[in-house]
Amino acid sequence: MTLVVASCVASRLVAGTPAENLLKKPDDWFHSNDGRSVLENVLSWQTEYGDWPKNMDTTGKKRASDKVPAGTFDNGATTGEIRVLARGYRIVGDDGYRTAVLKCLDHILNAQYPNGGWPQFYPLSTKYHRHITFNDGTMIKLMELLADVVSDQDFGFVDPARRQAAAKAIERGIECIVKCQIVVDGTPTVWCAQHHAETLAPVLARSYEHPSLSGAESAGILRYLMSLDTPSPEVIRAVRCGVEWFDSAKIEGYRYRKSKSGPALSRDPNADPLWARFYEIETNRPIFSDRDGVVRYDIQQIGSERRGGYTWYGNWGASVFKDYANWPHR
Repeated sequence: MTLVVASCVASRLVAGTPAENLLKKPDDWFHSNDGRSVLENVLSWQTEYGDWPKNMDTTGKKRASDKVPAGTFDNGATTGEIRVLARGYRIVGDDGYRTAVLKCLDHILNAQYPNGGWPQFYPLSTKYHRHITFNDGTMIKLMELLADVVSDQDFGFVDPARRQAAAKAIERGIECIVKCQIVVDGTPTVWCAQHHAETLAPVLARSYEHPSLSGAESAGILRYLMSLDTPSPEVIRAVRCGVEWFDSAKIEGYRYRKSKSGPALSRDPNADPLWARFYEIETNRPIFSDRDGVVRYDIQQIGSERRGGYTWYGNWGASVFKDYANWPHR
């Protein structure tokens, strides 16, 4: 199996973090005083384990000495920081950057379960964070990063043993993805946003994120699998079945608007197809919840806080169909 994959599939799911955005800078910027200062800021936020916190601008200022950040792989954290420091080392040659990258890489490799999945953070939580996390592209972003460790020039300094470990980790990750695909009445469908760390079954995360078929996360998974250079027969079957599910689950004739007050869906025969964030596994019906965890089948039946504070529909399948149309194995 060739392990080099197209980059930045998962970044289409999650907006670029401030660290990721630095990758757009020209090489000269990394030599500048401003560039060196920003990279020192990034270094200061690295945790004792080697990762970085989420939902935080790790580029804007140095971490205060009394702040102890909690690192994670969730919401695009860590992968942006390790990438920008790897590029910084290639361009500038600062050993501090190299040390930080290798520490983070070792942490990512150690965090992977033997079955190939990754939790949201490591050391493990006793709560839902310990489960295999596809939510917001978490696991896919890690696998894309490891593919770059294997082949990208920014990671050219990584030793052969770590490169080999990264390649093996990708293989296990792909096997895990295929095994996690949810089978309904004998037919593979798509994936849940999170799967049990041991059994691989779909599991609850937050109270309103039920075991379900996920339109958003499954789109990112399928696009990742289609980016593989030489997919196995198992991967090809997984993609074909996943695309068939997306075709069966599309919702036509409605436009979606995230709002706490107005209706979420309005009829529009010219609207592009929509997909729900979550579908009930047994029935393929879209499901919704407030923080009380009660499943509803009509988005208007949940309160304004969750109705307007969470993305319940999206056009995720459009990108799947576009990639599939050009996929040589379809």
